[in-house]
Amino acid sequence: VLTMLSSRIAFVKRAVTISSRSFAAVETAPASGGMTINFCTPHLPIYTKKVVERVTLPGAAGEYGVNQNHAALISQLSPGVVSVVHLTGTVEKFFIPGGFALTHANSVTDISVTEAIPLADIDEVALKSNYVEATKQVAAAADGSVAKATAQIEVETYTSLARALGVAL
Repeated sequence: VLTMLSSRIAFVKRAVTISSRSFAAVETAPASGGMTINFCTPHLPIYTKKVVERVTLPGAAGEYGVNQNHAALISQLSPGVVSVVHLTGTVEKFFIPGGFALTHANSVTDISVTEAIPLADIDEVALKSNYVEATKQVAAAADGSVAKATAQIEVETYTSLARALGVAL
């Protein structure tokens, strides 16, 4: 047990060291105004060094906005909508199932999520159908089982998606 605990502590120390090194070279925001976002999933960068007016994020403690000169902040993200307001005023909205955001003191925000789906790409009919199927799986699965926990996560995610789209389930 002590060996396992010791190896986990070593992993955390390495992760912290790696994190501090990778964030030491963060780029600076443009002098012309706006803020810079880096918005990515593990498999696809959505924006890299993109200058925008502001971004609204679904923080675990509630929705919040970030714009130029925002105070440094680290936040866990809940399932919800990330709204990106471009310098032209155009707004893009993405549904995310959760993640993390790091806002640096230099007007750069890094957003890391497992998935990001443009709201315009979500099929309402499929959403409703998948929600019904997931609720059936919750009812059918044994209490405490992995199947029940997985189905409950699906129900919560579909509920958040429906809320983001304004769809009644």
